[in-house]
Amino acid sequence: MNTRRLLWWLLAGTRGGSNRARILMALRELPSNANQLSELLELDYKTIRHHLGVLVEHEIVVKQGSGYGTVYFLSTLMDENFENFKEIWVQIGKRRKREEQRRAEL
Repeated sequence: MNTRRLLWWLLAGTRGGSNRARILMALRELPSNANQLSELLELDYKTIRHHLGVLVEHEIVVKQGSGYGTVYFLSTLMDENFENFKEIWVQIGKRRKREEQRRAEL
């Protein structure tokens, strides 16, 4: 699958895209376990685990270890496509701002 399309789908085409983007940005700075991400991003632990599962399934994130101590990292695929991720995230932000402006005008 085309990685750019996959990132569009994961970030804009499904619910939870903004949370997945936040997780990716956090992991770019520092590999972390689910509990650390939950505290950092102020999201429910189960929510973090769900999104990590989606990201691992699509090979955007990889994990090392098992159980509570499992640490998550960006995959090589994601490292190689991080600029695409940033471009997509900026475009999504611009779209949301336009939608908010339209609603405000109504």
